[in-house]
Amino acid sequence: MSTALGRIIEVNGPIVTVFLPQVTIGEQVRVGELALVGEVIGRDGGRAVVQVYESTESLAPGQSAVPLGHPLAAELGPGLLGNIFDGLQRPLTEIREQSGDRIARGLTVASLDRKRLWHFEPAPDLSAGSTVAGGTVIGAVSETETIMHRILVPPDVNGELVNLAPAGDYSVEQVIAQVRSRDGAVHPLRLYHRWPVRKARPYGRRDQAGVPLITGQRVLDTFFPLLKGGRAAVPGAFGAGKTMVQQQIARWSNAGIMIYLGCGERGNELVEILETFPQLTDPYTGRLLMERTLLVANTSNMPVVAREASIYMGVTLAEYYRDQGYDVVMVADSISRWAEALREVAGRLEQMPVEEGHPAYLASRLSAFYERAGRVQTLAGGYGSVSLIGAVSPPGGDFSEPVTSHTKEIVQAFWALSKELADARHYPAIDWTESYSGYVDAAAVWWAKNVDPRWSAHRTEALGLLLQSDELARIVNLVGPEALSPAQRWVLEAAALLKEGLLQQSALDDVDSFCSPERQFALLDLLLDLYHQGRDLLGKGVPVQRLLQLPVLGRARRAKSAYSNGQMDGLKAFAAEMRDAFQPLSLEYAGSREGSA
Repeated sequence: MSTALGRIIEVNGPIVTVFLPQVTIGEQVRVGELALVGEVIGRDGGRAVVQVYESTESLAPGQSAVPLGHPLAAELGPGLLGNIFDGLQRPLTEIREQSGDRIARGLTVASLDRKRLWHFEPAPDLSAGSTVAGGTVIGAVSETETIMHRILVPPDVNGELVNLAPAGDYSVEQVIAQVRSRDGAVHPLRLYHRWPVRKARPYGRRDQAGVPLITGQRVLDTFFPLLKGGRAAVPGAFGAGKTMVQQQIARWSNAGIMIYLGCGERGNELVEILETFPQLTDPYTGRLLMERTLLVANTSNMPVVAREASIYMGVTLAEYYRDQGYDVVMVADSISRWAEALREVAGRLEQMPVEEGHPAYLASRLSAFYERAGRVQTLAGGYGSVSLIGAVSPPGGDFSEPVTSHTKEIVQAFWALSKELADARHYPAIDWTESYSGYVDAAAVWWAKNVDPRWSAHRTEALGLLLQSDELARIVNLVGPEALSPAQRWVLEAAALLKEGLLQQSALDDVDSFCSPERQFALLDLLLDLYHQGRDLLGKGVPVQRLLQLPVLGRARRAKSAYSNGQMDGLKAFAAEMRDAFQPLSLEYAGSREGSA
């Protein structure tokens, strides 16, 4: 910490002007008698503009300002998983022990437990004299039962390894290695290091491998897939189900690490997450889900500037685990609240507002954030990915507002939520007409290789039926169902089967909450097969009313909950039974035609 002292000149909400001639942009500063933490965002001669992460009540001109000599940085090391942090990476459980239910201003809490010991195993191929560079794995500790935490050389350190500690138990503060750089300086390495959150961590190169992120949600995986390392947005009006969709993704996606960021959302929603996540079982390992999850909570009643910083904190934590070779999913709820924080700070700085009061740099900030997603070759030579999924809350569900429209231009998977579908109790309320995915072609290769080569054709046909039924529904609303031909009425019924038997999915149903790719395709194949058989029978003269009365249609709607992921043989037998159910009708009308002849 610097000993240079400055003083407060002016206080304007979270924006504080201080006199600090030597401070740099991005540097952290403590201001006032409570030593509130802030970040320098502007300079004008000897004056510095500081955005303070905490409430500035009781701050007054003349009080002290002390630069800390470093930017806002994340502490990266073992002990992150299973924890709950605020937007500045302060562990909320530790804060509660020190200050109770309300966060005391000016509170300083270490992000990582300094007392806990971790069993460190050095890398077997390294020894004194070895050459190491940023990203080199020098050892590992078992962070949880399912996650091996690889200890990395910080990206900005390289040189000759002077020494490496033997296997043993160490705290995060103990030195486990030393590296001598070319200029002769010796850098001590610990189990953790710090990294500025606003600076993207370096990597080797981007990788274009197309591996889908399996969420277990049929409407997403089957119709609008997202790849590992991809960018997605979940826009929707209030009450459309954004939080539930994101919670389902956080619970069930096949990523190695899950980071859930509550940015400016209501506290009661985050309380539900904090209470339910520790009780959830990981479907891939059978152990607790929190063993590979960390939560960042910065609710709407917390300071607005900390909300702006929390986004960068979350994505930096994600990049750190990516650099260890893990596939990471970061869910941000919501990007709109982050944009509101940008707008408030810009207003305090008297910057020219552009679209609906947002600053002119909104689009560039959004782009820079989503650009940190991707699948990469790490500095250590392995592969890892960060998938970013951001919720957007357009006022009144207007997708033309600035945050939504800019986001739509950046992301490649757009999962638009419909208030009308939500009001009709259709969950998840993903609108198949507004949503899209730019990853379909890459995902089709994986589905063809690992599930069924007919996936792409089935998906295209199902979407065509849904879109065709929307057009027919408008005709029915105008002139009634009598205006439709039997074939068109059967299209409406097929679309209803798809909506109820495939697209609708209950997060509260133990069987239906998560659907494996194999079961997703089996259900889609079953429903399309029913449509094809009915269409063939219509061509043989069977009245559409007879088809609509078949009891198998109701059973097909319930198949999603009747057969679990481990009952694929039963589901296939049920599909065969469904095909046999149409045979009596086919024989009956074939016989009647022969009699007429």
